[in-house]
Amino acid sequence: MLNKLRDWARLAIAVLAAGGLLAGCATSTHVVATDKPGTYTVAAHAAGGRMAWARAHGEALNEARDYCERLGMQSSINEESVSGVAVLTTHASSVNFECHPKF
Repeated sequence: MLNKLRDWARLAIAVLAAGGLLAGCATSTHVVATDKPGTYTVAAHAAGGRMAWARAHGEALNEARDYCERLGMQSSINEESVSGVAVLTTHASSVNFECHPKF
């Protein structure tokens, strides 16, 4: 009986560890200026798994917001492109944005 409990515990730990790997963090590129004056772009990606697109999307929006806030401004998203829909693929979000004065 004790061996079965140990086997179940090991299985549970393995499942949690695998789930943690799939639910990893999103990472982003540096903000870069585009060819259009005052417009910037940033991209983010997250490993596939549940809600990977949402993590990539949120990371890209956070980077745009943080960049503009460092300038004392607020971000305005112009366009977003996304890729990756399969469960075990990398999901990505690329955001073009502008910084505008806060009112």
